[in-house]
Amino acid sequence: MSFRKYITSKVFLAQLLAALTIVAVVAFLFFHWITFVTHHGDEITVPNLSKLNEDQIEEKLDALNLDYKIIDTVDYKQDYPKLSAVQQEPTAGSKVKAGRTIYIKINADTYKKVQVPDLVDKTYRQAVPTLKAVGLEVGEIKYIPHMGKDMVLEIWMNGKKLKGGEKVLKASKIDLVLGDGKVVFNEKEIDSLVGDQPAIEQIDTLKNGQ
Repeated sequence: MSFRKYITSKVFLAQLLAALTIVAVVAFLFFHWITFVTHHGDEITVPNLSKLNEDQIEEKLDALNLDYKIIDTVDYKQDYPKLSAVQQEPTAGSKVKAGRTIYIKINADTYKKVQVPDLVDKTYRQAVPTLKAVGLEVGEIKYIPHMGKDMVLEIWMNGKKLKGGEKVLKASKIDLVLGDGKVVFNEKEIDSLVGDQPAIEQIDTLKNGQ
């Protein structure tokens, strides 16, 4: 039988069909085995760990056969519990395999300390953004007699006078003592200026509010 007749014979076609069937079955079994070994499709949805403490995180992830690692502490956020999860990677809702490690950043247990800026002799308008730039807030405002209107004369916190460079907790409220723009002279001080006409005129102007 010639080769041409052989490849067109029923015997060849039957053998070819049998071979293709065997290859298909082997391929199916192989991919099925690979899927079983690698747990393909057996994925876990990462839970939302936000605001959970470490014990709660461990309990929740253990139940899902997931691991975790705390990699950093972020600046204290007032709207999160102390030492609770703030950020996680992979994020909540992601699909991962069993045993995957979730990397977590937690909230600090308190605000960090920052340096109080030197505000003395600055205006109130300058002081406000300077305080906010370092994470501090403006507290109570008190005025005392001084020719520099709205000029910062002293800085206080919780009844204690502060100096520029001292460290306080971030988000603290800083009380300011400002000048009211008025000058009060007693008679003795005025007499000492007799003969200095421009100075006397300046005093009269200040006293009359002109």
